[in-house]
Amino acid sequence: MRLRRCGILMLEPAEHIAFDLERFATTGNGLRSTIVWAAFAPHLGELVAVAATDVGALGALSPSQWTEAVALAEVHGADVVERLVATRLLIEEGSETDARDRRLRETEWRPVSAIMHYASRWDGVDTEAIQQQFAEQMEGDLFEHLGPAPPPVRERTPPAERMRLPKPAKTPLDALLDGRVTCRNFAADRALAHDAFAAVLHRAYGARTVFDYAPEVQLLKKGVPSAGGLHPTEAYLLVRHVEGIAPGLYHYHPIDHALEPIRMLDADEASALVRRFVGAQAYLVGAQAFVIPVSRFRRNFWKYRNHAKAYRALILDIGHLSQTTYLAATELGLAAFITAAVNEVDIERAFGLDPLDEGPLAVTGFGIRGDALDEIEFDPLHAVWDATGQRV
Repeated sequence: MRLRRCGILMLEPAEHIAFDLERFATTGNGLRSTIVWAAFAPHLGELVAVAATDVGALGALSPSQWTEAVALAEVHGADVVERLVATRLLIEEGSETDARDRRLRETEWRPVSAIMHYASRWDGVDTEAIQQQFAEQMEGDLFEHLGPAPPPVRERTPPAERMRLPKPAKTPLDALLDGRVTCRNFAADRALAHDAFAAVLHRAYGARTVFDYAPEVQLLKKGVPSAGGLHPTEAYLLVRHVEGIAPGLYHYHPIDHALEPIRMLDADEASALVRRFVGAQAYLVGAQAFVIPVSRFRRNFWKYRNHAKAYRALILDIGHLSQTTYLAATELGLAAFITAAVNEVDIERAFGLDPLDEGPLAVTGFGIRGDALDEIEFDPLHAVWDATGQRV
């Protein structure tokens, strides 16, 4: 059996503090500190406990050269090798773990970016429950615990030294920007018009043309920028209540401007599934259409290989796409939202995505705004709601 270490690995010496009654009686403190080593490898997608005695071996094992297990056991000890193989940090040649590790290597991730991405994915997190727990722990006014917020602007000169700039004359774009308000109050029972749904999707994600840049290299021109014109971020949808489209999971084809059905859902299933997607943020579930921007890692890293800025470019894509979704929806009198508090793992399972190849970074949605202000929305310009909470 030949072995090598996985390609990307992070080791963290985490401190665990626990109360010890015996220690309290003898020292008066009662707190016992223990260092526990944890390993994170993106091909596993989870933290793995590592014995302190194995950390040195992991640092010495080659991630590129295959070595016979017997030879490694002679150097590091058979028990160490056995434990590391069991954790899948030490990989057997030809195994399923080897195949996943190879795919991760071939995608050309920057190692620190891969660690950050895979370590930040949620699975089954309920943000409402967390918020309630946090409120109980605070036992009082939240702002008393947090203290004053940093000022909204870092001022570098006294007011008298600032060079004032003229404000532009108001145009329709200003009205659009003023009315771009994140929605938390959707008219859940109303169906979104088919044409409006299609228009928002095309303006944010649709390809306006395909450009043959080089043999077997096609670039897309969309209404948003993307590094290298690659546009590796595609739209996966959960349609809840749109005219002429059955509730279900879909993939959007940006060149054909068409939906590719993945799985049909009934109304209750759609609402329950989207609630999982958005971490139980109940005020978002009423939107009629949910668009999940999913990054195809290999598409971006094909050009920007092991690049320090490549993952940042993927994150920028999400910002461009979400803002365009907001503006396209606002122009049609619709409402939109984006949230990063999402259960990526639940989304991957639902759409059949392998996180080594592609993954969601956020959830966006749009639809019909409700008539009542049941949930607070940040609308300081009163472009949507007047001072009494009535629709403008």
